[in-house]
Amino acid sequence: MNQPALPRSMNLRRSVLSVPAINPRALEKTHQLDCDAVIFDLEDSVAPEKKAETRENLAAFFRSKPLDGKERIIRINGLGTSWGRADMELVSALEPDAVLLPKVNEPQDIMAIGDLLADADAPDEVRIWAMIETPRGILNAAAIAEAGRTAGSRLDCFVVGLNDLRKETGVLPQPGRQYLVPWLMQVILAVRAYGLCAIDSVFNDFKNIDAFDAECAEARAMGFDGKMLIHPAQIEPANRYFGPDASAIAEAEAIIKAFADPATDGLNVINADGRMIERLHLVQAETLVHKARLIAERLKAKGPTAN
Repeated sequence: MNQPALPRSMNLRRSVLSVPAINPRALEKTHQLDCDAVIFDLEDSVAPEKKAETRENLAAFFRSKPLDGKERIIRINGLGTSWGRADMELVSALEPDAVLLPKVNEPQDIMAIGDLLADADAPDEVRIWAMIETPRGILNAAAIAEAGRTAGSRLDCFVVGLNDLRKETGVLPQPGRQYLVPWLMQVILAVRAYGLCAIDSVFNDFKNIDAFDAECAEARAMGFDGKMLIHPAQIEPANRYFGPDASAIAEAEAIIKAFADPATDGLNVINADGRMIERLHLVQAETLVHKARLIAERLKAKGPTAN
């Protein structure tokens, strides 16, 4: 029996902060922030007349000191625009960890950006993230995710964009997102079927931390790996809600210990303290413990005041 695919990446993606690349101060501040990943935005947060200046800002930032310990993702403009093509030239030059493509509607969008990266001889480590933020994107989520399984594809992560999806569907912003939940779960099914990661949408009212906490708890319960953020104040809650708690770590370590017993060799299912545990749970446990170790190492490196 085939085991469900797990996310390819073992990176932490609890908190994914979007930063306008037009703002040099915001760029520089990312060095001090405790987010797991940074999206350098060349798209929505940048006015048309500022696009060229923004690319220059980002190039200068990448030429300075590296952004240690965080994934670096560049969100480009759509490939159908002149800005998008110029953005891809910048991506090829800077070689970030990933490029985030907005408004992905169909598998061909992923194939097109993959071809551009291949033509530019970008290293395989430069991955593709996809913004799923349109009705067509939701309807085609499984087909888009399946594109990540084709030879040479770099697809690694879906990021849900609810602001655009609400605008195009007329769904009103409401606590609990009850009318959006079926679509969000459709995204989760797609990424889990094909071994990708899923990042939940931004929460716009960054001063309302209680409501943000509730949405993080909801997204974690749905199965999202983390949340896209628009303000540093959202980093600590996101890290807390999407990180493993002590009981989950202890359970994962117990599963790893149980399967380490030589008596389990060749067994896909074992009895551990009265519970039936499958080998797929071992893979999940190893992933969780690995991420817990990454968090502990970061805390140790930053000292006692780190989040």
